[in-house]
Amino acid sequence: MLDVHLDSWLREFGPRGKERLEADSVEHLLDALEEKYPRLRFKIRDETGRLRRYVRVFVDGEDVSGTTGVETPLVGVQTIDILHSIAGG
Repeated sequence: MLDVHLDSWLREFGPRGKERLEADSVEHLLDALEEKYPRLRFKIRDETGRLRRYVRVFVDGEDVSGTTGVETPLVGVQTIDILHSIAGG
């Protein structure tokens, strides 16, 4: 089981605290989250299924957003942190 944490902005659309889910990849984890919390749809991924530009996914503390992204395997992983960064100028 994976412990999934969302930042405070994303919690408005998904679980308020830690969520425990099973998944073998980031893609399947996001599928499960969006199925359970439909309001998360298109907040983390775009219409093509890729991570949004300002979303960061940390797998056991390692940012996979710019590398393997949704294709990242989750075998042996314990925690997932999903953060939505804020852009501005």
